[in-house]
Amino acid sequence: MNAFNSVFRPGLFAGQTIVVTGGGSGIGRCTAHELASLGADLALVGRKLEKLETVKAEIEQTCPVKITLHSCDIREEERVVATVADILGAHGKIDHLINNAGGQFPSPLSAISAKGWETVVRNNLTGGFLMAREVFNQHMIRQLGKKDMSITNIIADMWNGMPGMGHSGAARAGMLNFSETASLEWAPVRVNAVAPGFIASSGMDTYPEPMKQTIMQLDKTIPLQRLGLEAEVSGVLTFLCSPAASFISGSCIRVDGAAPNAKRVWPVVGNGQQNPAFNSFHLGGVPEVVKRRDAERAAAKQKKD
Repeated sequence: MNAFNSVFRPGLFAGQTIVVTGGGSGIGRCTAHELASLGADLALVGRKLEKLETVKAEIEQTCPVKITLHSCDIREEERVVATVADILGAHGKIDHLINNAGGQFPSPLSAISAKGWETVVRNNLTGGFLMAREVFNQHMIRQLGKKDMSITNIIADMWNGMPGMGHSGAARAGMLNFSETASLEWAPVRVNAVAPGFIASSGMDTYPEPMKQTIMQLDKTIPLQRLGLEAEVSGVLTFLCSPAASFISGSCIRVDGAAPNAKRVWPVVGNGQQNPAFNSFHLGGVPEVVKRRDAERAAAKQKKD
């Protein structure tokens, strides 16, 4: 099996421990692979232990690093407190936290119940806050000034609102504001956010058919004329953990192909050409909904020709 083809130097994170929440799939899985390929020991956190076990087995085929698995619903405060303590018991330290876990469901605002709203906000805001607070309070606060440490929070392309997922948009905006506040209160720990746009990830296949129809047309709304790849997000997350980002804090890096910059006053989105994708993840796949889109477009082109 091939190893992750990272642009960063081998051994970059040797001797460091990095926590990745939501490490069992999607961006979290890809990021775990890249960090391990650079020598990082990992603590993978997720609700489903079997998914984490699969990722651990994948990584161990190419990377001889220490990996511990931690089943945790980050929405539950007691579980988060205990999980961070378990990680510290297993590794003795936490150098970086990547707050990737989250989730939402498509719905217009008028149809979201109080329970549905609270569930998504707890997934995408409260849980990330609890993980960050515990990592800081249980370990990082005692290491201030001794070494470079960071917390990176995954948010989303929620600029100018998030129609169809207003609960997630509100939570992600809150996580950005939390990151900005924590970058001051918790300095010199570096706290940043990364906002992925439309990324071709396995999560796309979990949405209902109406949402899949929307996904199949998303690339046309993006100036770079394509969806992003998981590895194009993990590369940014890796950079923010690295010494090259040692003076970056309180910032948000967008990974979205300039999608929020598309404007009604400039109706041409892109020039009909895609920029080359960077796919460094040896196990990166294509969501079924994207395969279906490509097949339908190929069939339509063949019929036209």
